[in-house]
Amino acid sequence: MSDAQAEVEKLGSSSSEDSGSQRAEIFDRPTGWRRYYYHPVTQVSMLGFVCFMCPGMFNALTGLGGGGQVNSTDQANSSSALYSTFAFFGFFSGSVNNVLGPRRTLMLGTWGYSLYIASFLAVNIHSGAGNFVVVAGAILGVCAAFLWTAQGSLMLSYPTEAQKGMFISIFWAIFNLGGVVGSAVSFGNNFNSTTNSVGNGTYVGFLILTLIGVFLPLLMADPDKMIRTDGTRVNLVRHPSWKTEFLSLFVALKTDPWIVFLFPMFFASNYFYTWQFNDYNGAIFNIRARGLNNFMYWTSQIFGSIFIGYFVLDQKRISRRVRAFYGWILVFLMIFVVHVWAYFYQKTYTRAEETSTVNPAYKIDILDKNYAAHIWLMIFYGFLDSMWQTYAYWLMGAMSNDPAKLAVFTGFYKSLQSAGAAGVWRADGVGVPYMNIFLSTWCLTVAGMIFAAPMVYLRVTNHTDIEDETLMQMAGVERIEAPLDATAEKA
Repeated sequence: MSDAQAEVEKLGSSSSEDSGSQRAEIFDRPTGWRRYYYHPVTQVSMLGFVCFMCPGMFNALTGLGGGGQVNSTDQANSSSALYSTFAFFGFFSGSVNNVLGPRRTLMLGTWGYSLYIASFLAVNIHSGAGNFVVVAGAILGVCAAFLWTAQGSLMLSYPTEAQKGMFISIFWAIFNLGGVVGSAVSFGNNFNSTTNSVGNGTYVGFLILTLIGVFLPLLMADPDKMIRTDGTRVNLVRHPSWKTEFLSLFVALKTDPWIVFLFPMFFASNYFYTWQFNDYNGAIFNIRARGLNNFMYWTSQIFGSIFIGYFVLDQKRISRRVRAFYGWILVFLMIFVVHVWAYFYQKTYTRAEETSTVNPAYKIDILDKNYAAHIWLMIFYGFLDSMWQTYAYWLMGAMSNDPAKLAVFTGFYKSLQSAGAAGVWRADGVGVPYMNIFLSTWCLTVAGMIFAAPMVYLRVTNHTDIEDETLMQMAGVERIEAPLDATAEKA
């Protein structure tokens, strides 16, 4: 019995209802060292390390509040520009990914993170370089749209249906280690700082790591050589023209309109970062407390993603539809836990008090008695963020196994996510009261889950049917055949 057959029988016995690809042709998986290199877990882990180096360092910097600067206005305006371009290009990035291929698209997206971090180093050296930060943010928005669309397509197409929650958790854990490491470096470098901003060494360290991330996609396997653990091949497509590819945007919406019910959830999925990072962490803590808060926030994301992804959404003893409802209930309850808690803190300070230069407000330090309770809120916000993002990706993965269609869905996700973030970062940049931003965050997250509920009830099934793979069946789409040197079809 071949390895592929054994894995199919093993997976089928534990979760036959999730084997949406069981009607597909079965291929032998590579042998020798190729068996490990071309294993889906290996490739998703490498994908995680790309995002560890690039978006992970971006998260570590953003999580400090104001990009580690005393004056957060430049960073807020840069973030608004970043998410504006991200929103526009994110809508079409699925088409770019399907024409260029995910590996090229991924590499194209990495270099913008190096430029962005270099801009903060420039501001630290020359305080009048704030416009450079804004321009770098706008360029990063374009690059990030490409990176995250390629990431979503690969992460959701490599696992079998029964493994999607686990693969999302693996990626999310490695990716957020970037924020953990970056935050630890920042905390250590600035432990004795009294300037309330980070030093040049922190930015240089982040810059070096992002440059390493630019070259990591070159080490990843070609997606068209990948075979899942159950022996089914990843169904890649090549579109011969941009016209055909742009048509796929509308085909995806027309044939799967339920994705529209997730749009409010997508819109809210980065909206809450502004209050967490700038209006809470960046507003009331000193620089070393901000660094430690940031470290704990990204660490908690790892555990939150593993919890909901592996122990809830991939629970094989329960049908996929039931798991979808369990996930919805957990995320909805967590929204109220953290926001009710945060409301009592937000009532105690205002933007005018915290940003006053005449009578500067006291910034909470790690040695203060009230610090412990405040850092626990950051930990729970990390849980909520990772649970929200993991659940959103899992829902998209439950709608299709087609990489081209998943790239389009991920593009929608990142486009709307960035549109929401652009608006709230701009609101923060012009000085909207903290309480207004906080309440809008709370309302949007609740609304996002309420709108998602009908989609969960009516669209999520116990396995994905071949009819859901719309883009693979489009006229003008050429299916890529399995490489002969990687697989051999079974007789």
